[in-house]
Amino acid sequence: MSIRPDHWITKMAREHGMIEPFVETQVREVNGLPVISYGVSSYGYDIRVADQFRIFTNIYGSVVDPKQFDPRGLVEFAGDVCLIPPNSFALAVSVEYFRIPRNVMTICLGKSTYARCGIIVNVTPFEPGWEGHVVLEISNTTPLPARVYAGEGLAQVLFFESDQPCDISYADRRGKYQRQQGITLPRT
Repeated sequence: MSIRPDHWITKMAREHGMIEPFVETQVREVNGLPVISYGVSSYGYDIRVADQFRIFTNIYGSVVDPKQFDPRGLVEFAGDVCLIPPNSFALAVSVEYFRIPRNVMTICLGKSTYARCGIIVNVTPFEPGWEGHVVLEISNTTPLPARVYAGEGLAQVLFFESDQPCDISYADRRGKYQRQQGITLPRT
């Protein structure tokens, strides 16, 4: 496998609808105001976070259990700026919808602007054949409230292409998060 440059990403996005909506340049300013960058980068694509969030709370004394997830442990929020409490966690979703080809695998990492503020973004790899909106896991590791800006860059996706397609794709396995829309909670 090899990492792919920006021109390959642009080609794949145009020909196969790999990323929608697709931004061919790296955007650092909107209406004359600075934003956390998004769009095509040198060897990846910086994805934006949408304006829908679910923030973990302990109002109901829930326990986080991936086998029996209790959605009452989350508070829904919609807006341009999400405030994540100290030492807390939120789920969000990407603006972009992805369609990953059978010969491509991705890794998604948080952007350094947020990491330098103690905000860590965790996203699992996008497997060959997976498609959907990306659920973004955002941790505020600081003892202070942290802001996350909707419509701006939050994480960077790196694309790795194989010289041949995989034998069994995520779609072939009927993966449980295939074609997810919105913030999809844990499933077993």
